Amino acid sequence: MLPKQSGCGCSCGSNPGPKIIFACSGCADVGELADQAARKLTRDGAAKMSCLAGIGGQVSGIVKSTEAAQSILAIDGCPLNCTKKTLEMAGFTKVNHLRLNDIGFEKGQTEVSSTTIARVIEHAIIYL
Repeated sequence: MLPKQSGCGCSCGSNPGPKIIFACSGCADVGELADQAARKLTRDGAAKMSCLAGIGGQVSGIVKSTEAAQSILAIDGCPLNCTKKTLEMAGFTKVNHLRLNDIGFEKGQTEVSSTTIARVIEHAIIYL
């Protein structure tokens, strides 16, 4: 399990905001893999997964939480970059981006398993 994130580590009392993950949850296997990795990172306390549909729908609470984020990670399953594009369309330009295709996962040829989820997490943790 990853350590829980808290504060900035200083004594100033400021809270830098959460680390937020948005993941492709598309119909392809790589979308499922992106989604499952984001959920596991959330369960392990590395960051907080948020709702990409809420960003697209401009749901005020989700947008405000994202505006307050310390960091934003977009995990896309394939080169279409739907997650990153949705965030950019909503005005979020400081987004760390992980595309599973770039780390060897191919749409239609990827098994979603604890092994492949762990491999995505290894790469994602660098961006958080």
